[in-house]
Amino acid sequence: MVSVESLLGVALISLGMVLTPGPNMVYLTSRTLSQGRLAGLISLTGVALGFLCYMFASALGLATLFEAVPIAYDVIRIAGAIYLGYMAWNMIRPNGHSLFEARKLAPHSSQRLFAMGLVTNLLNPKIALMYSALIPQFIDVTAGSTLTQFIQLGLVQIAIAVTINGMIVLAASSVSEFLARRPSAIRAQRLLSGSVLSFFSLDLLLRR
Repeated sequence: MVSVESLLGVALISLGMVLTPGPNMVYLTSRTLSQGRLAGLISLTGVALGFLCYMFASALGLATLFEAVPIAYDVIRIAGAIYLGYMAWNMIRPNGHSLFEARKLAPHSSQRLFAMGLVTNLLNPKIALMYSALIPQFIDVTAGSTLTQFIQLGLVQIAIAVTINGMIVLAASSVSEFLARRPSAIRAQRLLSGSVLSFFSLDLLLRR
């Protein structure tokens, strides 16, 4: 059985990571603003499946795979860094877009919304790091099945991430309207989000 301290530790880390602008937040917000809350929630189900894929893969030895075949992690790391850098540039560049700035996007089918949510999460380097390096630190090998502990901790992370992302989807339109009435606020949000994404992109590229 996982200790309360481990549950709280994973919960706090999960909360901090999900509140940091990243691929999942950007995709869910942009899709919600362009196609509506239902589209955002369908995309979120794909994101949730991505969490489950990472959880079970890690529980069954993803960290061991990364250690044995470093190129596997490097592929995720570099792809994620490029993706974050691309999103950061789209926010920071002149005439760039804010995270909560409404813009027209081609509508996607439910199947594509689900698939894009899944792919976006699978390419999210923050989640790879969470499951391969952070969650294992909260597992006590003397407290029973490590597989059971990993799944319990993973489910805590998924519950927090899906809940917060769901709240972002439901609130995206209201936040967008609020910022639209305040041009300086939307510029500040765009620069702040772009700077955070740029930092994480460079950090991933330089990490060994």
